[in-house]
Amino acid sequence: MVTYRRRKEPMVITRRDALGSLAVFLELASATQAQAPAPTSNVFTHDLPNLAMDGWEVSVSHVDYAPGRVGSPHRHPGFTLAYVLEGAVIAKVTGQEERTYTAGQMFYEPPGSVHEVSRNASQTQPAKLLALIFAKKGLPKTSPA
Repeated sequence: MVTYRRRKEPMVITRRDALGSLAVFLELASATQAQAPAPTSNVFTHDLPNLAMDGWEVSVSHVDYAPGRVGSPHRHPGFTLAYVLEGAVIAKVTGQEERTYTAGQMFYEPPGSVHEVSRNASQTQPAKLLALIFAKKGLPKTSPA
């Protein structure tokens, strides 16, 4: 039986190999970093009414405001949280100042209040919001004021 011994030769890495390995490493490192959770920031804080919520539900509605759209005064049976997804919306709720809310901002409508002003702030750009309506089951989600 013959045994062969491998001769140990130094491993040679070219600059191209080294740069290619570095590129792969950096790509993996950035992919790992991109998967890390993004830091959070508080968008909105508001006290909620002291209610027993047995028999209540939440309904989430997507509201589109065409350029120049003006909504009619209305109310919701419970309380509402509205989050602006796109554009800018002008709103006035009973007991609050009229205010322009832009993408990423929220406003609150307390129980029994009237959404007196609801309009797109732009005559040329659409606006969108997400309305979270908390109310007793079976009640209409919106009614004219």
